[in-house]
Amino acid sequence: MMHILIIGNGISGITAARHIRKLSDYRITVVSAESDHFFSRTALMYIYMGHMKFEHTKPYEDHFWKKNRIELLRDRVKSINFEKKAALLDSGSSLSYDRLILATGSKPNLFGWPGQDLEGVRGLYSKQDLEYLEQQAPDKHKCKRAVIVGGGLIGIELAEMLRSREIPVSFLVRESSFWNGVLPSGESEMINEHIREHHIDLKLDTNLLEILPDENGHCRAVITDKGETIDCDYVGLTAGVSPNISFLKDSGIGLGKGILVNRYLETNIPDVFAIGDCAEQKEPIGQRRPVEAVWYTGRMMGETVAHTICGNKREYRPGHWFNSAKFLDIEYQTYGWVFSEERKSEEAMHFHWRHPKEKICLTLAYHKDNRELLGLNTFGIRMRHDVLDTWLSQKISIEKAVENLRSANFDPEWYKRYESDIQAAFRKQQPIEI
Repeated sequence: MMHILIIGNGISGITAARHIRKLSDYRITVVSAESDHFFSRTALMYIYMGHMKFEHTKPYEDHFWKKNRIELLRDRVKSINFEKKAALLDSGSSLSYDRLILATGSKPNLFGWPGQDLEGVRGLYSKQDLEYLEQQAPDKHKCKRAVIVGGGLIGIELAEMLRSREIPVSFLVRESSFWNGVLPSGESEMINEHIREHHIDLKLDTNLLEILPDENGHCRAVITDKGETIDCDYVGLTAGVSPNISFLKDSGIGLGKGILVNRYLETNIPDVFAIGDCAEQKEPIGQRRPVEAVWYTGRMMGETVAHTICGNKREYRPGHWFNSAKFLDIEYQTYGWVFSEERKSEEAMHFHWRHPKEKICLTLAYHKDNRELLGLNTFGIRMRHDVLDTWLSQKISIEKAVENLRSANFDPEWYKRYESDIQAAFRKQQPIEI
């Protein structure tokens, strides 16, 4: 019987396993050193905040795996011999395979900061990271102040987690405004305000220089490039993530930032595939980044590679870019391409509307010549995915999008609607009537 070995039990690897089982009777083994069973990584923060227990983050009952003949092995892969088709494990044993799926995910970025290996200093990615945070910052008495380094989505999640236990937080962001490499300025400035309203000490345009130890080798303070020393009991390093591929160095597999793959998620080695956060497209798909550490793209890759392995070769086609997140209390959605001012092309124009009192806003990106809708961002307004996907596929005009905003709204029945306000603002700003 053909043996499929999957390294990694995140959303990518498990989706591949599930769909291979649906499509075949192959033997399937999933290896992971992080946890016994698959769990929702995006839900980890809610365990710390008291909204969930770990068992609530597991989408499947523990008996699901045996019932579906998916073997789970709690171990770590040290190296792979691609010629012999064998993976060497930390336990000392070797695991042979016929086809291999690399779904090893990401690891937090480290930039060689002095003191980054001290006790009380950690990223936030794995289940073990969460358990370490619980030990180091259980309450405001043991952790009198925390410092977060890095202003992305993981950083703001960690800030929200710590503030849920009333732990004071200093948030070091190297950019001049929060996430302004991704968000247009109006949105970024609104999030700056929102962070500070939650009593988070947001320090923009600020870099970490050094983490200072106490006499026991635990962090006691950080020094910034502004000459400031901030006392702290925990340092969260959240300056992004990168593919977890160090064990593959010099193995013969093609590597860039991640594991290089083609449109079929195949590597340069026969019968070896890479999916999820660790995979890097040799040729980027449209305007997408070569490496996308996003939950839904990992799921799509897992299903795609399962079909290929089971004899129905399928190209990875992620479709229009979309994503969603939460910035403390504000829900964020993005569809298509709404770039920041520093990244958008000369042809792209923005229409931005913000509520005069609430933390609610919308940005529409469109082509300045043909008026084609390029993308949409919303904060505090929920939109229907199928409607936005159709609009982008049909390349409708900015005018038609504004005119039909109500049909795209997905807020609950009794929520306040803002389409009339947005349309009125658009008429004032635009030379063309809707």
